[in-house]
Amino acid sequence: MFLVDVILSGLILGGIYALVAMGLSLQYGVARIMNLAYGEFTIAGSFAAYLLFSASGLSPILALAVAMPLSFALNWFIYRLLMTPLVRRAKSPGALEVDSILATFGLLFVVQGIMLVVFGGSYVSYSYLAVPVDIIGSTVALNRLLAAGIAVAIALGLTLFLMRTRIGTAVRAVSVNPAAAPLVGIDTTTYAAFAFALGGALVAGSGVLVSMFLTFNAAMGVVFTMKALIVVIMGGVGNIFGALVAGLILGLAEALTAAFLDSGLTLAVNFALFLGILLVKPTGLFGKAAR
Repeated sequence: MFLVDVILSGLILGGIYALVAMGLSLQYGVARIMNLAYGEFTIAGSFAAYLLFSASGLSPILALAVAMPLSFALNWFIYRLLMTPLVRRAKSPGALEVDSILATFGLLFVVQGIMLVVFGGSYVSYSYLAVPVDIIGSTVALNRLLAAGIAVAIALGLTLFLMRTRIGTAVRAVSVNPAAAPLVGIDTTTYAAFAFALGGALVAGSGVLVSMFLTFNAAMGVVFTMKALIVVIMGGVGNIFGALVAGLILGLAEALTAAFLDSGLTLAVNFALFLGILLVKPTGLFGKAAR
């Protein structure tokens, strides 16, 4: 059953990676903002869950209902205050990407600095549903299984929202062709702000779920930013389903590498897989070449 253990571990890890990456896929694929502070908001969500659980015993599942709406509002405000002036002055999508990289690089240190002042640099964790569950002869921690299940459910719900609703259709239209979207009455600025804020809600949700089984500190957001970038580009920029598939692939690759080779090689395998896919399909697994 060792192989089953490894595969289950990889799928659980991949589900979390997928949810972490989906928010960035929206922010970059729709709003054209390359958010380098993305991982810091993941950790902020983790600290929010930690505080709510430690102070009041609030379940992390219920903490999702607090953290995600607050993060949506905060990221809407950030887009309107910080990103909108960049969008207005940018002469091309490329110029906006460069400006957003510089702006969010500074935002990274602001958010990280606030968390370091408030929480310090020590690692923290809490125990929630850390009990073993037997699945076809394999033992999995219930908190990891629950986190992965919620992550996949949110991912599928987001996919249905984007594919089956008028708002989702408008968001996809802005992602595919922001220049033509206004011709059919779509306010690109409003929907870009919505996508950026929705991405912020997702990243906070992923932070809450990650906190259920990982030890974390205020300085490790860059790890999540890196993983999210790899998954987004592997799956195809702006493609939510692609982010889900790429996240699962990455999680499985890491689990198999740690089990059969060496855990120190997981990062190398990540980038080897990333480069291999881009060599074969430069737009990602489900990305489409621009025309």
